[in-house]
Order: sequence, then structure tokens, then C-alpha cells
Amino acid sequence: MLAEREANARPVMFRVDDPDHVLTGVSLQPELRMPAELLEFHREGDHWELAFDPPPVTRLEYLLEVRYADGGSKISPDPANPRQVATAFGPKSVLEVPGYEPPAWLAAPTEPGVMRELDTGTAISARIWAPLGASASEPLPLLLVHDGPEYDALASLTRYLAAGTLGGWLPRLRAALLSPGSRNSWYSASPRYTRMLERNALPAIRSSVPCTVVIGMGTSLGALAMVHAYCAYPDSLDAMFLQSGSFFVPRLDSQERRFQYFRRITDFTAAVQGGALPAEPVPVVMTCGSVEENVANNRVMLATFRSRGYLAELHEVPELHNYTAWRDAFDPYLTKLLRQVAG
Repeated sequence: MLAEREANARPVMFRVDDPDHVLTGVSLQPELRMPAELLEFHREGDHWELAFDPPPVTRLEYLLEVRYADGGSKISPDPANPRQVATAFGPKSVLEVPGYEPPAWLAAPTEPGVMRELDTGTAISARIWAPLGASASEPLPLLLVHDGPEYDALASLTRYLAAGTLGGWLPRLRAALLSPGSRNSWYSASPRYTRMLERNALPAIRSSVPCTVVIGMGTSLGALAMVHAYCAYPDSLDAMFLQSGSFFVPRLDSQERRFQYFRRITDFTAAVQGGALPAEPVPVVMTCGSVEENVANNRVMLATFRSRGYLAELHEVPELHNYTAWRDAFDPYLTKLLRQVAG
């Protein structure tokens, strides 16, 4: 089986060869939810094809599903497309629009820095990254990162930090990469997780490395959890960088109602909109894909921050909900915040 695409055409043409007619159907599985009928291939002789109008994004991650007469099916990357990306759910094929360029810092000179494991005395494990030459006693800003190992593996976070500190366009700082643990439970506005973070994990980090300021960072549920921690313990954070936060509200996110912790999240976002934000504002920078499902609730959260006097920004980028999109937004948006708060 082979699949072909015409990356420079509008619409994009996908093709799956089936000379022996073993397939009963083929469908495209993009990361964007779309009506199923728009994603079904149709047979043309000895192959299946689909003309697909992609959403207005710079790149699209996708899989192909093929179905067989015995009722079986297979979902996999496009075997004819050599461009793939590692994701939290395994490898996916990538369609890049003409003109897309990865961040320049990926090719910039860098030094790897130093990474070490830290026992926080809790179920939250942490890896502490520091630039080369930083002594253990040197006070530095701290970037506190939910989903930290995933951010590093899938979005090259410490490479970004290393390139920036070496190049002088980022201040010298450390990063605490926090493991997601039981992610759906921990990051869904869980008071238990927030207490564990504030009362145990963060003090353990501060005892290990002296911090001047702490910038909280998270994506999706991890962004929600960072806001929850800040609301419960306002003195713990000096700024927040939030990407595609899952700030669910019932009227905008009914598709998420089956999520086990949906009600707990919507109760928290309602409380935030009702006045639960701390009175002393901190800088907040948000990014979100312009066509992803979370963009509407991120706009609501932006308005909530601003209504309480926060210096908050939301940058909508032509992307979807994935680590490459979040990586591509580090510069200039995280760069600007780190310079402002930690520089």
C-alpha cells in the first residue's frame, strides 16, 4: 500500500494504491475534528483518493485509516510521506504548507546544559536543568514546567533555553521539568495535586536551587493546573506562560463532557470568572492555535484576566493542539516574557 500527496496543491490530494482490491475503505485522520464524510476516500480504479482542503494552518499532523473486508482496520502514518513527527500519541505524518519554517533557534549554536534528577519527597518527580557554569548556590530565575519531560522530548524546550542563554537573547535561568504523573487527575484543577506541588515539591526545588523569580509554564491541562496552583497559592508564581489551556466552560466545550473531570474543571473556571483570581496581578502570556477547539475558552480566560487588571496577552497562531505548535510559539512569546520577568 502506498499513499501519495501533492503538497503544493490546493486542495491537497491523497492517494492510497490498492491494486488487489483488498481494502473496503480509507479515511484521513487529521488532528482537527471534522465531519467524517469530508475525510473519506473514494475508489478510483486500482487506488483510493481524497481531495482535502486543509484548515488555515502552517502544518497539519495526520494519520491514515485503512479498512479490510474481514472488518479489521489499521491506523498508521502515511507510508509514502517521509515527513513525520513524534507526538505524545506516537508518530504522525506531517503536511507542511509552502513557506513553513521551523524556529531558527533549532539550528543555533548551543551548549546542552546540565540536567539532574531531584527527589521532591512526593509523587511529583522533577528534573532540574541549568546552563553550563551555573553553580548550585547561584540565585537564578526558575521556569516551573508542567509536562516538563514531554515539553523537552517533543518541543525541544531545554535546547531552546540553552540556545537562548548561550546566544544572550535569554537571561540565565533554570528549569524544573515536572513529570505529569496521573495527568488527567493531577492537572484537572485538583486541590490534592496543588497542595502537593505547593507544600512539598516547590519547597524541595527552592531548597535545592535558590530562585529569584518563578515563572509557571504549562500546556493544555497543564496550563489549567498552573492557573489553579496560582489561584490557591498566589505567592508561588511571579508570571505564567500558558499554551492552549484547557479552560473548559460548558457552553463552549460540550464535546468534552465525557471527560471524567469535566465538572471539576468547569467549576474552577466559573470560579475564576466569578472573581477567584488573586488581587495582585502577575504577567500572563498565552498562546493558542487559531483553529483548535480551545481557542474560544482561551479568549474567555484572556478577558477574565484583563478584567481583573492583569497584563495578559493571547497570541493566536496558525496551528493546532500539538507540541510542535507550542514549540514554534516559544519565540518570540516566551522569549519576551522571560526577558520581562527574569531579565
